[in-house]
Amino acid sequence: MFNKTCPEEYPINLYINSRNLLTIQLTEVHLEDWAIGYMYAEGIIDSPDEVKSITIDPYRGNIHVDLGNSIDMDVFLQKKKTITAGCGKGATFRSIKEMSNFKKVQEARSVSPALLRQKMKEMYKLTPLYHQTGGMHAACIIDEQGEMIVREDIGRHNAVDKVIGAALKKGLTGKECVIMTTGRISMEMCSKVARFGIGVAASRTAATNLAVALAKELNVDLVGYVRGQSAYVYTDGKRILKLVNE
Repeated sequence: MFNKTCPEEYPINLYINSRNLLTIQLTEVHLEDWAIGYMYAEGIIDSPDEVKSITIDPYRGNIHVDLGNSIDMDVFLQKKKTITAGCGKGATFRSIKEMSNFKKVQEARSVSPALLRQKMKEMYKLTPLYHQTGGMHAACIIDEQGEMIVREDIGRHNAVDKVIGAALKKGLTGKECVIMTTGRISMEMCSKVARFGIGVAASRTAATNLAVALAKELNVDLVGYVRGQSAYVYTDGKRILKLVNE
């Protein structure tokens, strides 16, 4: 029998300037990273420097963010909210048209499938919650020196928000980074990658049709099934040093 604990998820309320933006299922680790990454992905902030304060009350399940007068939340909350596909059930206020109009990724790193496979293995060694529960997603950002930032969550999109938030706090830029995830890359996850300016995103599993279409439009390379000796390139692979389609 397995000696595992249960993966944890809790309903967390995100308040911005005292307005409740949404309630989302999250694992209660690195909540500040998630809040910054999520707000950045949604276009609420362009930099962590815009955040005046973040107060986290996990006992009540609340994150309070003060952005001062940098955004009118009454106007923002008029936008349509879309529930995204996947575990944990995320939400985005971005429309498909808005995502398609993101600035195309121009300057970005090139990587080899061998490096992606190596870093995927290394990422799993840095996922304590996965090893404790067997039921967590992870995402990591790899900088130009090969250093890795790894974040975990019950939701694959939440893990991506967390790791992008951590990278923003560290002062990294998308053009120097590669991102990897254990979960399926969906359209809204691809939009998060493009918003940060990352040129290569890799997954241990698949990418959806809409993610691939958006990636091609925004000049992002998507690589799936990075495991063992395999790697499948869904896009034109300009930033993949040696294409491997197995």
